[in-house]
Amino acid sequence: MNSMLVRAYVALGSNLQDPVKQIRRAVSAMDELPGTCCVAASSLYRSAPLGPQDQAEYVNAVAAIDTRLSAHDLLVEMQRVETRHGRMRHGERWGPRTLDLDLLLYGDETHEDEKLTVPHPGLPERNFVLYPLREIAPWLHIPGLGSLEALVGGCPDVGLQPLAV
Repeated sequence: MNSMLVRAYVALGSNLQDPVKQIRRAVSAMDELPGTCCVAASSLYRSAPLGPQDQAEYVNAVAAIDTRLSAHDLLVEMQRVETRHGRMRHGERWGPRTLDLDLLLYGDETHEDEKLTVPHPGLPERNFVLYPLREIAPWLHIPGLGSLEALVGGCPDVGLQPLAV
């Protein structure tokens, strides 16, 4: 575990087994990870599925956490949370899931290896990530990509619906 806290941002998504409840439970679970506390969570948003269109719409959010875990240890802990929520990893890519947690940013660090890429490679074109992220950290600068505001400006919110829950 690191001695210093690192601010990380995590995308949360679900389209199975009461997605709103799944996301809320996952935000709470992030707060219970070793050496970690959740400092902010966005509103919930509904979005069309990224992959096959013959599945339910997704509920998405973004959480800001402060953690002493390394980026790789945080990824392992996030995958444990997904598993506890019934996530199966043998299905089709971008198929339906009870919970999907993606590490978007880990401080101002960049990582690229077989297990982890940070900043998350899909971040610039995913409105269901950019808009909730802007809600909790509008000033953010994405390493290697520039300002969050510029990324949001290049990614229309088509199909993204804030949920009133």
